[in-house]
Amino acid sequence: MKIGITGGIGSGKSYICRLLEQRGYTVYDCDSAAKRLIRSSPFIRRRLTALIGPETYFKETGDGSQETGVRRQESGDRSQESGDRSQESGDYILNKKAVAEFLLKSEDNARAIDRIVHPAVFRDFIESGLEWMESAIIYESGIHRLVDRVIVVTAPEELRIQRVMARDEISREKVLEWMSRQLPQEEVRQRADYEIVNDGLTDLNLQLDEILKEISNNK
Repeated sequence: MKIGITGGIGSGKSYICRLLEQRGYTVYDCDSAAKRLIRSSPFIRRRLTALIGPETYFKETGDGSQETGVRRQESGDRSQESGDRSQESGDYILNKKAVAEFLLKSEDNARAIDRIVHPAVFRDFIESGLEWMESAIIYESGIHRLVDRVIVVTAPEELRIQRVMARDEISREKVLEWMSRQLPQEEVRQRADYEIVNDGLTDLNLQLDEILKEISNNK
């Protein structure tokens, strides 16, 4: 049985994943995987470069300097998505500024990037053989279709705001902007199979152990 962990920003889902790891479970982190694949996958690199432009990646040169652009692959080296899990030499560096500027121009741009990155993450999760995964956008991305059960971690909105402000040292307005880009917590709660309330008062370990017991009984 495959289980997904989700929750809005500031809910504490990553902390729940650490509690799971303390219990011996390995959790696949979709966000970290996406960042890794964007750096290491030749297929994604070519697709993003074609979408955004040659400035999408820096290529390190032999003298330690950087130049923009991605060298075109020979026709005999057209790596497919399923074969792109292996790391290359690491001489390509994502130009985060260029990608951020492209993203902020429109929702269509953001969706275009998602159509490149999300399927690669889906495949990588399947190939990992892991049963547990963490994703902040489990429903938005569609990756919930790869799991049998979803656990959502929830917390009062004001508490979430304060957590993120303290953690990232950003303004309240910025946190609210980030939250507005995710599905409302109540909608995710209604769609999920289990809920863990992380309000600073309710016992997290007790809730988690009860869910693990129920999942084990239903296998």
